[in-house]
Amino acid sequence: MHAVGIVAAAGSGLRLGAELPKALVPLGGRPLVCWAVESLRAGGVEQVVVAVPASQQAAFTAVLPADVQVVVGGDTRTASVRAALAAAREHVSDQERTAVLVHDAARPLTPPDVVARVLAALAGGARAVVPVLPVVDTTVVVDADGVVTADVPRAPLRRVQTPQGFDRATLVAAYAHAHGTAAEFTDDASVVRAAGIPVHTVAGDERAAKITVAHDLRMAELQTERLR
Repeated sequence: MHAVGIVAAAGSGLRLGAELPKALVPLGGRPLVCWAVESLRAGGVEQVVVAVPASQQAAFTAVLPADVQVVVGGDTRTASVRAALAAAREHVSDQERTAVLVHDAARPLTPPDVVARVLAALAGGARAVVPVLPVVDTTVVVDADGVVTADVPRAPLRRVQTPQGFDRATLVAAYAHAHGTAAEFTDDASVVRAAGIPVHTVAGDERAAKITVAHDLRMAELQTERLR
């Protein structure tokens, strides 16, 4: 099974307090996007396409390996993944069992084992797979005034991570199904589920935490120090 990795890296670094795209923010001396690409490859992905802001295409090309394809992303995550998927189509045959793994550059320390688990599930016949973690905090519903109105049972709840893996034909069809709709999708699994495709799960990893604010970056720095 041939595996293609798509890295969504078109986001800004505003919430991180950075003056450059989040994916170019350094972690342990290297941009976040470089860590994400290496994680995919170490887990078994052969081809990688990175979706980036149009104004920063040259900057990303300069820091990424020469065999990583850099494409211009869109204003939303969905638009960026769609652009990367279209670019990958030019380089990958349309065989049914080609896998596409969509990963966030903002999850730079995702262990390769997570990538391998997603690929194994796809090889076993699943058409869509996401890594997940259990919800450990008490979770409640609040009204407009911030008053708790209900408790939410934790047992069936999961936190979704990336990379999210798909049979390539399934993901292409799901994006075609979603084209032109007004629906807002927060991840690619939502696009696939909207097309009626069941999404399976594998174990995620706490080290695959998403970097959103400055505190997250400091915690990731501590992890990289332990890796040295």
